[in-house]
Amino acid sequence: MASSLVSGPARQVSPSTRRRNLGAVLREVHRDGAVLRTELADRMGVNRSTILTLIAKLAAAGLVREEPSAGTGRAGRPSLVVRAEGGRVYVLAFDVAVDRVAAARVGLGGRILERRETTRRRGRDDLDEVVDVLAGFGADLVAAAPPEAQCVGVGVSYCGMIRAADGKVRLAPTLGWTDLDVGPELGRRLGLGLPVAVGNEAHLGALAEHMRGAGAGSRNLIYLHGDVGVGGGIIVGGRLLDGDEGYAAELGHMIVNPYDGRPCNCGSRGCLEAEVGEPALLEAAGRAGGPLGRDGVRAVVAAAESGDEAARRALDRVGGWLGLGVVNLINLFNPGVVVFGGMLSEIYRGAAPQVRERVTTSGLPVSRERVALRTAALGYDATLAGAAELGFAALLADPVGVLAA
Repeated sequence: MASSLVSGPARQVSPSTRRRNLGAVLREVHRDGAVLRTELADRMGVNRSTILTLIAKLAAAGLVREEPSAGTGRAGRPSLVVRAEGGRVYVLAFDVAVDRVAAARVGLGGRILERRETTRRRGRDDLDEVVDVLAGFGADLVAAAPPEAQCVGVGVSYCGMIRAADGKVRLAPTLGWTDLDVGPELGRRLGLGLPVAVGNEAHLGALAEHMRGAGAGSRNLIYLHGDVGVGGGIIVGGRLLDGDEGYAAELGHMIVNPYDGRPCNCGSRGCLEAEVGEPALLEAAGRAGGPLGRDGVRAVVAAAESGDEAARRALDRVGGWLGLGVVNLINLFNPGVVVFGGMLSEIYRGAAPQVRERVTTSGLPVSRERVALRTAALGYDATLAGAAELGFAALLADPVGVLAA
């Protein structure tokens, strides 16, 4: 990946260029965990002296370290590996889903160092209750961190439509919430003096799976996230498709069954969310009064595998509608990978033949021939990992400046 790094001793490097250079190197190490020094120089398109200077500055700030590589089998001195210092800095990452809340302290390099999680009542909490839980988790995580570790950011994944400009939760259909300032309120209660970045859960799941999950290495990816409803994130040419104000890729509200569709929380009928979400599956399986959430979905899949005919029919039905939605997305965006995350990962495992049959029979041959259908490699932590990347954004843009501040 070429960049605008400046090399050569005779050229004067401006402070802004130096910040970009340091950030570019740190992003590579943060994403991959450990990179050969020689490979870093090749990726950046710079000479040996320039990459040595950049690594030395990052190491002096406690952000990376160099160590001998395990060996390449070649003769001569082994190249050094540049590795992220996962314990020197961290971010707080929060994930607010319909029925649970999770929090984690995440080190540079993306490793979850410590976490907290609890269930929550569906649709009954107000902003104060949710922020109280998040702030309590945050205080616990900060207190448990080593004294020398520094929190450099806070990111929140939220199950709603988020305005990109300021992180305001404009609409959360499954909760009935509108226009909530989650970020500023959480920042005030955490008391860390750090801004709180808020993003849509499916957008963040897409970014995480693209960066270090099932879509790593793919330039074009579609991520479908199942909670109670269905959300989506689309990566095009390596960049998130976010729309004019941040509301793009509401894939769950793509209409797939316009004539006989189930009512949707958005007010329409026959949306993908209405036909393949948790309520649709449980009702079709005759289990609407049983366990909800992940446990309920897993129970249906397990029952189908054990020969329960009602569960099997429910998965066949939901899988057919899910496959139709995937076909539309493949035909529209020609992705290299479609990733099923959240509860949709469970549903896809139980209904993969139905989804694949739809893709085979209805997808454009040239668009479907190379697409890979995968479950999220990061599992249920995909959205939490995406929230962590929001928290790391400032550090990766200006490593030394953020630490100095």
